[in-house]
Amino acid sequence: SPTDLPVTLKILQNWVPRASHYFDKEHYTYVGHQIVIQESIEHFGAVVWPGALALSQYLETNQEQFNLKDKRVLEIGAGTGLVSIVACLLGAYVTATDLPEVLENLSYNISRNTQNMNMHKPEVRKLVWGEGLNEDFPVSTYHYDFILASDVVYHHTALDSLLTTMVYFCKPGTILLWANKFRFSTDYEFLEKLCNIFNTTILAEFPESNVKLLKATVREN
Repeated sequence: SPTDLPVTLKILQNWVPRASHYFDKEHYTYVGHQIVIQESIEHFGAVVWPGALALSQYLETNQEQFNLKDKRVLEIGAGTGLVSIVACLLGAYVTATDLPEVLENLSYNISRNTQNMNMHKPEVRKLVWGEGLNEDFPVSTYHYDFILASDVVYHHTALDSLLTTMVYFCKPGTILLWANKFRFSTDYEFLEKLCNIFNTTILAEFPESNVKLLKATVREN
């Protein structure tokens, strides 16, 4: 039915142009707050990609459908931390994760944009996809209401590990929200694998940036 068609959206320029002494700082406005993100040119994970903007925007504008207040949220491949910061501003208990080499910049951005605010204090942790999941995030202790992922699929070899990680954290009742720029055939292959495992819906498409935003949940049968 037409109600199931993904909504077509533009990524709004929530980027705030301003003179900055630092070439590596970007300013955004989400949930009524100015967010300052320090990017790093050394690492893939330290640049704000279009999927992060799309997911941040979607979370802000769909708070009734996806209410993050007091929910447990895990972001995998958090990168610069923009999506995790937005989830914090929306009232979630956030755990932002990424590779060890990205954590310093990630921690800096998250603490800088969430300190001295009346919100749950976010946590930053190392998570290498597919590695040490049971040890670092035992199922008995860690259950998440939402898994957030943006621009985690691009030309790389870690896609099977990524899928393993999504499957590990997606329990009955968990909602996975994944936003990605679709560039390569591998992106569509990953989407196909995801659809084979989870109940998957395309919530929104951002045609001018080739970004799709998907919701996935565990098949309960």
